Amino acid sequence: MVEICRKVLLGLVFAVALFAGWRPVRAQNFANLPDAPSALQDAGPAQGSGAISGVVSDIAGALVPNASIKLQDKAHTTLRETTSDAAGSFTFAKLPPGIYTVLISAKGLETFLSEPVTLKANVRFELPVISLPVAATNTSVDVAANSVEVADMELHVETEQRVLAVFPNYYTSFVFNAAPLNTRQKFRLSLKATLDPVAFITPAIVAAFEQADDTYPGWSTDTAGYFKRYWADFGDAFVGRNLGSGLFPTIFKQDPRYFYMGPSQPLKRRLWHAISAGIIARGDNGHLQPNYSHILGNASAGALSSVYHPASNSA
Repeated sequence: MVEICRKVLLGLVFAVALFAGWRPVRAQNFANLPDAPSALQDAGPAQGSGAISGVVSDIAGALVPNASIKLQDKAHTTLRETTSDAAGSFTFAKLPPGIYTVLISAKGLETFLSEPVTLKANVRFELPVISLPVAATNTSVDVAANSVEVADMELHVETEQRVLAVFPNYYTSFVFNAAPLNTRQKFRLSLKATLDPVAFITPAIVAAFEQADDTYPGWSTDTAGYFKRYWADFGDAFVGRNLGSGLFPTIFKQDPRYFYMGPSQPLKRRLWHAISAGIIARGDNGHLQPNYSHILGNASAGALSSVYHPASNSA
């Protein structure tokens, strides 16, 4: 009987000791478990998400911090907003696939609207370098002192433009309200275009086709004949460009450039603007007028070509 009581007592002591030791161990184990992940705090980037980033500068190449940047959908509804950092850069991350535009504005500079960006899953899209020109309202003060400087900066950007990184695109201004060019700048632009390396390659190709087709039979089909055709073709382009984009724009006070009209404008207006560019020019005073420079430049170049083309085949 004593033995039975002793065993029961030991059992009760063991049970009490076991229960007393179990509780802190259980509490300690739960205390070391990680918290349940939060959908807002710990969730990683969505599967298939992309990003759009870019760098904002002015036309002089200076980085623009604190520019206001809005991410919009194809209906131009603002989805997100941010500002450029000290290095002029910005990023919209964790974007679902879709079509977006980026609207950028900064104090004293023109507003920029990007072309629609079709963002695919898991793609980081880097916008081309964004160069914001000085706002027209800021250049209206002290125009005599600043207009030439603004035009020089814009011209510097334009003479770096190439299509497919090869073909010069110097006469397209992506600043619709660009500062007018003076005489020096107009001739600088025309000479830059006619003396570009591509300007020497194109006549070589044209002359080869003319040689094969025996165009201008007054010239032989040997090496000497080829070079006559080559220099005639080069002369046509050189004379036509410098007359139509340099001399006559100076005489008639017209701007020889094509001013790109961005996607914020209606499609019909943009089409008409592109089609009419050959017959309608912007005057240095900002008003539209008949494109005398282009028309007389082509006519004069054709007349002068008779000086160096064979008489029976004068252009």
